[in-house]
Amino acid sequence: MFYVYFLRSINNPQKTYIGYTTNLQQRLDTHNSGGSVHTSVDRPWRLVVTIAFDTQEKAKNFEKYIKVGSGAAFAKKRFW
Repeated sequence: MFYVYFLRSINNPQKTYIGYTTNLQQRLDTHNSGGSVHTSVDRPWRLVVTIAFDTQEKAKNFEKYIKVGSGAAFAKKRFW
């Protein structure tokens, strides 16, 4: 499976992050251990939403959509 995931910082709740992975637990562990440049400052993180896709293409396309424009507005209204 291919996952798009939404994270929120526990210590800094206005900070959020959206990413893509094939191994959700390993990726969350990486974010929380400081292994990601983009999220190391605001750790620890908690998982807010996970959406699973059956193909990599669908997951990457959804991740791209949800990060900009109407997709970002949708995410703000429905997930955050």
